[in-house]
Amino acid sequence: QVQLVESGGGLVQAGGSLRLSCAASGRTFNPYDMAWFRQAPGKERERVASILWSGSSTYYADSVKGRFTISRDNAKNTLYLQMNTLKPEDTAVYYCAWRRSPIFSYTGWGQGTQVTVSS
Repeated sequence: QVQLVESGGGLVQAGGSLRLSCAASGRTFNPYDMAWFRQAPGKERERVASILWSGSSTYYADSVKGRFTISRDNAKNTLYLQMNTLKPEDTAVYYCAWRRSPIFSYTGWGQGTQVTVSS
């Protein structure tokens, strides 16, 4: 069983920065890629960014391009999301997830970490 634990959220003023972390554990953890998602109240969950576990290919939603950077530390089985120039519309619960193959859905949702950006 793979477990993901997110951390690093908090309250920050607009224009500020936060760094989220996602620690993965479990003997069957063998990802094709990992991703950060977010869900704001009353909105659908959206993929914010993703990164291949082997290689450098990344994906960013248009809303965060140029402000957020996804990275990973394979030795620590940890995923990161550096969020700069935060906006009130970035307020959401942020989740990490992984998938074993591109034909699978993302899985392993943790409890999430709340990010609140005040104006």
